[in-house]
Amino acid sequence: MHRFQYLANRYFAAGVLKWTPSQFTLKSLKVPCCVQARHITEGSIEKSRLQRFSTAEATVNARENGKVREKILTMETLNPHVKAVEYAVRGPIVIKAGKIEQELQQGEKKPFTEVIRANIGDAHAMGQQPITFLRQVVALCTCPELLDSPAFPEDAKLRARRILQGCGGKSIGSYSASQGVECIRKDVAEYVARRDQGVPTSWDNVFLTTGASDGIMSILKLLVSGAGPTRTGVMIPIPQYPLYSAAIAELGAVQVNYYLDESNCWALDMVELHKAYRAAKQYCNPRVLCIINPGNPTGQVQSRKCIEDVLHFAYEEKLFVLSDEVYQDNIYSPDCQFHSFKKVLYELGPEYFNGVELVSFHSTSKGYTGECGFRGGYMEAINLDPDVQAQLVKLLSVRLCPPVSGQAAMDVIANPPQSGEPSYPQFLKEKTAVLSSLAEKARLTEQILNTVPGIKCNPVQGAMYAFPRIFIPPRAVEEAKALGMAPDMLYCLQLLEETGICVVPGSGFGQREGTYHFRMTILPSTEKLKLLLEKVQSFHIKFLEHYGALEEASV
Repeated sequence: MHRFQYLANRYFAAGVLKWTPSQFTLKSLKVPCCVQARHITEGSIEKSRLQRFSTAEATVNARENGKVREKILTMETLNPHVKAVEYAVRGPIVIKAGKIEQELQQGEKKPFTEVIRANIGDAHAMGQQPITFLRQVVALCTCPELLDSPAFPEDAKLRARRILQGCGGKSIGSYSASQGVECIRKDVAEYVARRDQGVPTSWDNVFLTTGASDGIMSILKLLVSGAGPTRTGVMIPIPQYPLYSAAIAELGAVQVNYYLDESNCWALDMVELHKAYRAAKQYCNPRVLCIINPGNPTGQVQSRKCIEDVLHFAYEEKLFVLSDEVYQDNIYSPDCQFHSFKKVLYELGPEYFNGVELVSFHSTSKGYTGECGFRGGYMEAINLDPDVQAQLVKLLSVRLCPPVSGQAAMDVIANPPQSGEPSYPQFLKEKTAVLSSLAEKARLTEQILNTVPGIKCNPVQGAMYAFPRIFIPPRAVEEAKALGMAPDMLYCLQLLEETGICVVPGSGFGQREGTYHFRMTILPSTEKLKLLLEKVQSFHIKFLEHYGALEEASV
């Protein structure tokens, strides 16, 4: 009977029954309870339900009768912070590129035969080959029976056994501790100490992460609080990697821009930093300072003097420092050297080293490995309050743990083959080849772009990108405004549609008013990169001619 009444309520609500559930009784039906009720429940009512809900026609009829239930989640009820998130690296240009690739596959004729994706720093997608030793260690961890195979070197087996020993059930298929596998955290701590020439490092301060992005987001979650003029302000460089603006928007924090000096190879300008901080104090509580070194999208490498000045500033103004150092192995200019913020902080003396709160980040995705898909990374937190560090562990425990295969990949970066081990010669050869090729492509990109009228490209000192400034004629600017888009978006769309080259408009990273740029990766093979640059050169000249500004750009 209860089941019967439940169905009556359900079908009445759906509009199947024309009388109310209170009227829908065995007596009102005038049928024997034991026979007819069962027949109606399992027969005609079920048939009516199927007719009503299993066809598109029924849906149309329901809409016409005003019976369709409204969506709970709509654009009006969506979290406004999510709507505010933008991520240009995978934005409209990239979506358009995907559609063009589909059209090419379907045989549609274009002025080109392939889309060259220069929009994202995905090394393996651009043809870079994996580092053999890293893949061997991860393969051994994934398939332990291979530990008996003579095809794998002993130094790879040694590392794999050590990692597996630290995993539950000796399997990377098990969860690790939320902070990561203990032996890998210890290897990372030793790596940081070697890199920084003996600066003290505790593995307790090392947290393995799902790429650097996961760590950055986790720390920002700890830092964002307040409302109105007390809301946390996060200072970020402009141009910036859109992860930062997206995270700030998602968390409802206040974005505080400080502009890098394009005329000085995108150096960090301390006058600009002070200016941005003072202005921000009028409307928020600036508590966080983000640095990307080497720079993305700008490719600059910060000098030691610059880092010292930034740390003095952070100390005086009581700012929490986030140092994004995922490109620390990608240094190409012979005049540049990577200096970690932690090492410089230590060398400033105990007052600074024990006083400034600093979290630095690294990843498997960049450097010479380019292992984006493993989503491996780490962060090292310096001078966190012990109670806050416990809260960080609690926050990380919600997502259980980073992928253990990614942790294993991170371990190889922290603990690579050493001189005298069997894998060292091949490892060194592969690492050197990758970094030498990137350095050559960085020089090639700068040289070719700077021969094009109306394009100026700063030296690509490090990282994986060029961020050239492009002259866009006034007529093109007006056309873009009429179409409701940024001028460099118009430029990049036309570049994609006419050449098949996918780059990201500078407006997606931030830029000074009245300037226009695009970001392109230097990751394609040398042959394909030359083709890309030649196409950009040809397109840009035609673009200027089309808008009647070639002579103006050549001045």
